[in-house]
Amino acid sequence: MPTRNALPYLDEAVRSILAQSHADFEFVILDDGSDDGSRERLRFWAAADPRIRLIEGERSLGPVGSSNFVVESARAPIVARMDADDVSTPDRLERQLALLAGNPQAVLVGSVWEGIDRDGRRVREADCSKVGENGFAAPFAHGSVMFRREAFLRVGGYRPETAYWEDLDLFLRIAAEGRVLVSTRPLYRHRFSETSTRLTSALPAVEQAVDLMFRCRVAFERGEDYERLLEPSPDAAPRLKLHPYTFLSMGFISLWSGHRPMSLQRLLKRGALGLNPVTLKALIWASWAAISPRSLRKVMQWLLRLRNRRAAHRGHGEAAEWRPRLRSAPGRPFSGSAGASAEGSASLLPAAAARRAIAPADGREC
Repeated sequence: MPTRNALPYLDEAVRSILAQSHADFEFVILDDGSDDGSRERLRFWAAADPRIRLIEGERSLGPVGSSNFVVESARAPIVARMDADDVSTPDRLERQLALLAGNPQAVLVGSVWEGIDRDGRRVREADCSKVGENGFAAPFAHGSVMFRREAFLRVGGYRPETAYWEDLDLFLRIAAEGRVLVSTRPLYRHRFSETSTRLTSALPAVEQAVDLMFRCRVAFERGEDYERLLEPSPDAAPRLKLHPYTFLSMGFISLWSGHRPMSLQRLLKRGALGLNPVTLKALIWASWAAISPRSLRKVMQWLLRLRNRRAAHRGHGEAAEWRPRLRSAPGRPFSGSAGASAEGSASLLPAAAARRAIAPADGREC
């Protein structure tokens, strides 16, 4: 668990791991240069529970560097990610370990997640409608993943070129190494708060990074290799106009945390606007968020509930498989896509067989 200035929610995050039903683990925590008292609080927890191994960083490594550091510092072959302002359910580790043990070809398992606000109130139910879809965005939260350390190291871990969306990039690449499973039972609660890395980091840099993510997504969905977009250019200046969804992505965090997003001003000033559906959607969302964020949240909650009801017939059982469609552009293979794009891949079971291989469990699930 990399940590930087997460004190308002740190205790709840740490407590949720220490209270796991599977209690045999080492809890590696990196304090990434906190200056809000998080380090002192982590010292308290480390003294109280010998399973915690606290590493105190002298300077901040940033989101990519700190995430790589904790994995490289881990000594177990299985690593579970945790974010310092979120909450894991008590049975998270137990259930995810069981999924990996029962599926030797699986390299990573994530979980659908519920959204909570600053006060821990549920503001967003788990999005079950995305389970079974194989798009660019994984249907699980970054902090919810558990993976085989060997597979993580084999693909090179998190990449600095994809800072602020390093998780999505990792998931796409690790999917080429084996099966990626999604727990349909919510095992994780993601907090929308002011401690989000995207909100506490320099805004221009974050916006450039999120714009790059959406441009890579466009390339991915066209079947192109987005690696070329990551190649550094010494003469490249920061883009003056950014993908309109950049500002929705930034505003999404503020909206669900109970704040009024400031997306509209940034969108009008920095957005690459045109006569197209993307611009229209971005303008409608940003304008609505500026005028009445409360009603926008209500409508988004209602739409999510409706999508979940429509998806309820799918019956995935306890877990489904996420298989991003890493297609190849003509004449150029997609980096890392071998074994993950073909429906009959020898390294992956067909989706129906994957669902049969995972026994359903009692309780609430997609």
